Amino acid sequence: MAGNQKAKGKKEQAKGRAKEAIGRAVGNERLEAEGRMEGARGDARQAKEKAKDTFKH
Repeated sequence: MAGNQKAKGKKEQAKGRAKEAIGRAVGNERLEAEGRMEGARGDARQAKEKAKDTFKH
C-alpha cells in the first residue's frame, strides 16, 4: 500500500510540473496555478509516506 501511495505522489508531482510548464508557456495563469497546486499535493503525499516509513522502522 505504501509503495502505491509513493508512486501516486511521484505521479502527481510530475503531472503538476508538466501543467505548470505548459501554463507558463502559453500564458495561462490558471493552468500554471493548478500545476503548482498538484505538485504541492504530490510533495505532501511523499512527505507523509516518508514520515510513515521513518516511524515504522
